[in-house]
Amino acid sequence: MLLTLNAACAAPWLTSAPKGRTRPLTILDLPVYAKENLGLVGLSLPTNLLAGFDRQKIEQLRERADKAGCAVLLIYEPEPQAFADPTLADGAINRMKRVVQAAHVLGCNAAAVKVKAADSPAELDAAAKRIRMVSEPAEKMDISLLISPHTGLTSTPERVTDLIKKVGGFRVGTFPDFQAAAASKDPTAYLRRITPYASSVCASTVAFKEGTPPVHTAYDLNLMVQAVLSVGYDAALTIDYRGPGDSTLGVTQTRDALLAALKLDEVGPTDEELADLEAELGEDDEEDEAT
Repeated sequence: MLLTLNAACAAPWLTSAPKGRTRPLTILDLPVYAKENLGLVGLSLPTNLLAGFDRQKIEQLRERADKAGCAVLLIYEPEPQAFADPTLADGAINRMKRVVQAAHVLGCNAAAVKVKAADSPAELDAAAKRIRMVSEPAEKMDISLLISPHTGLTSTPERVTDLIKKVGGFRVGTFPDFQAAAASKDPTAYLRRITPYASSVCASTVAFKEGTPPVHTAYDLNLMVQAVLSVGYDAALTIDYRGPGDSTLGVTQTRDALLAALKLDEVGPTDEELADLEAELGEDDEEDEAT
């Protein structure tokens, strides 16, 4: 499992020096800082941090990231795109085509977007048709187009999967979010339903209390991690601290809590769980003999 950084967390570091630095960072500094100071091995990048970048500077960022061993794996559009609105859809399509092109130059394997649409069959069909106009050229560039959680059409895992199936193709997926899952009726079921379509998962956090490891107080991070592991997910967990206070501390607390949660999966079953499993196997053997 790769632990990566959502560069949105870095916004404060671009105006004031983060811990361990004497000056603010630039976007070009982020890969080295994430790898050397935070121990993270990749970046997810919101498009607003690329404002004013031309192709040459985007290529420079890719070179810096590759050299640091901290590649930009995902680029995402923070503003929901109105694919289902006939008056705004062309703008959404053109915007996401540019995002996909930037992802290609950066060497990303995915681009993510939120879909602004009502939960209705008509808007589902309209959104799927126009998203396909982005996903098809993205697929030719070996870039996956990921659907991020949002209100309305994609507010439930069932509708997210409906949309993905309507769009079709081999490189349309999801970008699950822990905070969005926590807001659902059943966070575990939510993540188990949409994570199989994911190539990146947003490990969003909002509040911790001190401990070893730190304890996330808003929802159970262990539960979230075990849910994504339970469906065989083994790609990137993107750290995204959204709470108050020192963002560097929030990121490192998230990192340490996630590492602890991942180790839980390595411990294996308890003696009680093994006994239950042996009992189940014994019952199966008795049934086989009876037949």
